[in-house]
Amino acid sequence: MGEGFRYAVVGAGRQGTAAAYDMVMRGGAESVLLADADAGTALRAAERINRLTGRDVARAAQIDVRDYDALVELLTPVDVYLCAVPYRFILGCTQAAIQARTSMVDLGGHTETVLKQLALDAEARAAGVSVVPDCGMGPGLNNTLGLYTVERLEARGALPREVRIWDGGLPVNPPPPWGYQASFHINGLTNEYSGQAVFLRNGKITLVDTFTELEVLEFDGLGQLEAFVASGGTSTVPYTYEGRLQVYENKICRYPGHYAQFKAFKDLGLFSEEPIEVGPDRVRVIPREFYHTLLAPQIEVEQVIDICVMRARGTGALDGRDISLVVDLVDGYDPATGFNGMERLTGWHAAIMCEFIARGEVPPGVWPMEKAVTSTRFMEKIYERGFRVTERWEA
Repeated sequence: MGEGFRYAVVGAGRQGTAAAYDMVMRGGAESVLLADADAGTALRAAERINRLTGRDVARAAQIDVRDYDALVELLTPVDVYLCAVPYRFILGCTQAAIQARTSMVDLGGHTETVLKQLALDAEARAAGVSVVPDCGMGPGLNNTLGLYTVERLEARGALPREVRIWDGGLPVNPPPPWGYQASFHINGLTNEYSGQAVFLRNGKITLVDTFTELEVLEFDGLGQLEAFVASGGTSTVPYTYEGRLQVYENKICRYPGHYAQFKAFKDLGLFSEEPIEVGPDRVRVIPREFYHTLLAPQIEVEQVIDICVMRARGTGALDGRDISLVVDLVDGYDPATGFNGMERLTGWHAAIMCEFIARGEVPPGVWPMEKAVTSTRFMEKIYERGFRVTERWEA
């Protein structure tokens, strides 16, 4: 493909809109189609992109991704699209992309779905399209940072052994009583807090329950943060690096007190999607939906003034001793564009992958994010965007 790419974003919410902005500003976009189940949301996103970029480059469309034929028709004229819809729709969206012969990146966050997407590799190759699941902040950029430490260790002649990653998006001014604000749909938050994480321990795939292994760490300017196990963050990396690394793990960062509050919700059963009967009339209620109905209005706000932190520590052996590379990345709300850190880190990571595909750097097929391009190549694009990244070696 040459310059002048036709992009689309399906799911024109916060992260999707931020991705569209980056596609126009740095991804060589000729056009960006912003599509959403809500026509008003799509229109507002397209108008915002045109206003911010000073170009009449974005247009809006209404789409229900459950209408498979309509989705195929929408995607057919597009070179690459970002799927920014809830994970339960992503497999169908992948199949539609392959039929439309349109390459695809998604925000995923559900490893079981990614494994099903990988099973479509032969079909994607036959259609000549590239599909890269699980981009964004986490999973996505967190793993880019983690594997960047591996590549840098190898470049110094070290044998990488362990990668540990911490990341989180936090409000600058945490409001009581929760001390947290959501900059994405609450179901994504509960999805991270449910089930089990996939880690490498002793070189083997290991399932670890969420809300375990609490620890405290410090970031400059933020002080102490809690870190604990959440699901989905490592995506397919443990499968890719099984037997090559002894440890690969990711924890989520929150302000002190969050762990106890939300673990109590989990322990109470409020994350369950199995209906229960309530009251003398035995009304059937899904606990998760009830929980979301009560909590979402209290933590979801129109604009989160946030700070996002990421840290990756890679450790390996060099000349008989351990050496580590620690990479920190910090980002936050940008008043010039109105995008917060979560939107930029999530949307722009996905947009960068879309750009790699558009420019022919990712061959046809369904690729785990860690195999699509090298992390060193990806970090070149991260540095180009001006994110605050520090690297330090420790022996």
